[in-house]
Amino acid sequence: KPGEHKHSKEASSLPCMHLAVVACGDRLEETLIMLKSAVLFSNRRLCFHIFAEDSLKPEFEKKLKEWPSSYTKKFEYNIYPITFSVGNAQEWKKLFKPCAAQRLFLPVILKDVDSLLYVDTDVLFLRPIDDIWHILKEFNSTQLAAMAPEHEIPKIGWYSRFARHPYYGTTGVNSGVMLMNLTRIRNTQFKNSMIPSGLTWEEMLYPLYQKYKNYITWGDQDLLNIIFYFNPECLYVFPCQWNYRPDHCMYGSNCKGAEEEGVSILHGNRGVYHDDKQPTFKALYEVIRDFPFEDNLFQSLYYPLQSKFLDTVHTLCGRIPQVFLKQIEKTMKKVYENRVIVYLGANHRY
Repeated sequence: KPGEHKHSKEASSLPCMHLAVVACGDRLEETLIMLKSAVLFSNRRLCFHIFAEDSLKPEFEKKLKEWPSSYTKKFEYNIYPITFSVGNAQEWKKLFKPCAAQRLFLPVILKDVDSLLYVDTDVLFLRPIDDIWHILKEFNSTQLAAMAPEHEIPKIGWYSRFARHPYYGTTGVNSGVMLMNLTRIRNTQFKNSMIPSGLTWEEMLYPLYQKYKNYITWGDQDLLNIIFYFNPECLYVFPCQWNYRPDHCMYGSNCKGAEEEGVSILHGNRGVYHDDKQPTFKALYEVIRDFPFEDNLFQSLYYPLQSKFLDTVHTLCGRIPQVFLKQIEKTMKKVYENRVIVYLGANHRY
């Protein structure tokens, strides 16, 4: 199918979209399902930066090699050890979950990468990464990172009720999906609560951590909230459908963007892919996990998802299935249109 080749060549002539994830402990499967969701729907080439414990490296390599070539040609990947460039590595490891703090060091480690999307392992893409990548172009001259609010409603938000340190805005931000212009982060002097003049990102991390370590609950996310509290002009806030968590529906639907547009990126925090507390989230995870790569997306992904959702209507999240299905259905239609057009167009191009 010569047309397909041409299409992939056009997509691959663009610089790739960089995606970073940090995986430790038992997060291998979750990370692979996240990467799979990224590859299933994205158009442009992807570059994965996987930070993992040494013991997981061979596992990642083995699993990624098993994917069919029609998918592996859409991405390249690097696997890095867990490293901390400033402060005491043992302290970073001991005082946070071993890996959590790693994301704070991405601007320092990935010196040749201009921009990057960081996600937690428990994230699933329900539309092309291309769409969130475009948000980088919407940054004004001072913005260098983008995150979604931690909560939509201050009276049930964690930060607004319990935080003992400064945090961004009225409800804080969630760092599970973070878009970063690393070049800007490396070149900026950040205002801080320690010295009157600015500090670079690398200079600021460890002293800031030392200052607030007795007050922080959510590790690196709290540090990011503190940084953007002092530098609010540096943050672009994107709406909740780009980081949709159980909190957005388990007390009743409170993410307007997802009601209108559907969920774009699902974030199954609180371990919901692996227990029965939020069966809607678990259903999405299992359907993407079990999808055979070369199969028909509607038959082997969308229809099984619809039928699994019927079993979740007794939960508040399960009462709004269209919120979960809207974007993924739109995305699948596009994937098909592209394939059909590319295939038919082959005869006209040559």
